Amino acid sequence: MFPRLPTVTKALLIANVVLFVLQQPFLLGMQTFEPFMLWPLNGGGFDPFSPGQNFQPWQLLTYGFLHGGFTHLLFNMLALYMFGAPLELTWGEKRFATYYLVCVAGAGLCQLLVAALIGEGGPVLGASGGVFGLLLAFGMLFPNQRVMLLFPPIPMKARTFVIVFGAIELMLGFTGWQPGVAHFAHLGGMLFGWLLIRYWRGQPPFNRRGGGGRPNHLRRVK
Repeated sequence: MFPRLPTVTKALLIANVVLFVLQQPFLLGMQTFEPFMLWPLNGGGFDPFSPGQNFQPWQLLTYGFLHGGFTHLLFNMLALYMFGAPLELTWGEKRFATYYLVCVAGAGLCQLLVAALIGEGGPVLGASGGVFGLLLAFGMLFPNQRVMLLFPPIPMKARTFVIVFGAIELMLGFTGWQPGVAHFAHLGGMLFGWLLIRYWRGQPPFNRRGGGGRPNHLRRVK
């Protein structure tokens, strides 16, 4: 089944797994990848000549390919496999890759903003921002597709799935009931994914004149 995956989805899965293996202590170790984690703006400041435990622009993408543990990697890659493949087959390689990376970077920007406002000082890593963007897109393009929760195993429509997860992330983000998780990065991935889809469709707040030349598959949301 793995060889049948579309190109970009397969490349993302391989890249995340390979980098996770390299993060292990018996190879390069986590310290090697500190310059590629997403560090807050109010931490060590921005020093382009001494990357380390401080913010660097490239971290807005690179943090999304690093993970803090096997379970973290497993759930993100499972979601990438489930939602990424059908989206790439619908959109094509270029549009799918653009969407995923925009969600990763958008999630990073939202996390930086929230961290600056509340004074958080720790680094962020993980593909969850991009994955939540994929989840949103799947719910918008295939709203009536049935998906199954893992815990508990309850089937529901994709649109309901997105709403439930978005509400949970919002609640956890504001209450702080699950510390150590960048909930606002997850919401940022969904927000930027929603904005990009609206832009492609020429919908508010990105109204376009004429309306020609937009792919029909971007109109699948009612």
